[in-house]
Amino acid sequence: MTQEPLPSASETPPESPAAGEPEVPQEIAGRSPLRIAFDRLRKDPVAIVCFGIVVLFGLIAIFAGTLSDLFGVSTDTVRASDRIDLATGFGLKGPPYHGFDPEHPFGVAPGSGDDLLANWLYGARTSLLIATLAVVFSTVVGVVLGLIAGYMGGMVDRVIQFITDIFLTIPFLLAALAVAPILAERFAGNPAVFEQVTFYSVIGILSVFGWMQMARIIRGEVLSLREREFVQAAKVMGVPTHRILFKEILPNLVAPIVVAVSLGLPALVAAEAGLAFLGIGVYGRPSWGQTINSAVQYFDTYALYLWEPVIGIMLLVVALNLLGDAIRDALDPKTRR
Repeated sequence: MTQEPLPSASETPPESPAAGEPEVPQEIAGRSPLRIAFDRLRKDPVAIVCFGIVVLFGLIAIFAGTLSDLFGVSTDTVRASDRIDLATGFGLKGPPYHGFDPEHPFGVAPGSGDDLLANWLYGARTSLLIATLAVVFSTVVGVVLGLIAGYMGGMVDRVIQFITDIFLTIPFLLAALAVAPILAERFAGNPAVFEQVTFYSVIGILSVFGWMQMARIIRGEVLSLREREFVQAAKVMGVPTHRILFKEILPNLVAPIVVAVSLGLPALVAAEAGLAFLGIGVYGRPSWGQTINSAVQYFDTYALYLWEPVIGIMLLVVALNLLGDAIRDALDPKTRR
């Protein structure tokens, strides 16, 4: 009979507890709700794909200048006759009457000869920058007012709710259309100032009419949290109100805030493009909405001119919406997704 080799020191099995000794249970590592939500998102293929699309558009917006140089295109003004056939109004090369032009992969704008790829890249930067700044400002205002209204209650709550209802009753488009001619009349004489004014006015319009839903969501959550034991204990200990709001209550509102932001950002992207389409957008810089406004009249002849910004907006908005839904499901402890 062959004798089995003895295990080496590195292969020695773990010692079993001696007879009569109680077995020590293994330590169980806990996971925070955010870690559980993150693990759920990692296993969701839809969330991964949508996150990749959003990151791609973010990189396009950040490195629009670098990408333009890489493709050899720019937004610099050129003589229209260098790129446009004066008889037809369309490009001398490229669509719609010619084949693919490697010098201008997306073609050129009819009438002006502007490179459409450069306008598309910088338009992504404009749309994402405006939407991001607007969602940040509206979120801050909505969270602060919702915290104060829900925690203070009484007359303070009624006043804030009254102001919220007033803003909800104001038609968004009518207010935006009323602001545009005022700005044009006051600052149109100075193009450099007018460009900055229109840029920040769009952010202001979207922010002013975007905080109400956030305020209501936060107020409802705070009405429940202010009766919890840890808040009552902080009151008894004499913790200042601002510390209770921002140190005790606000950390428990991360989930609804993240969900509201993820669902509000695509709405603001579409809203910015819609305002630009109506002529209330930014001045002096490319925008997807402005491109759509200019391309509508050429749809029958040059459909690609219109589809380029529309496809960009559609992909970004759909990806943001699906990502927001995935984040909401991941943060919901009752979901089985």
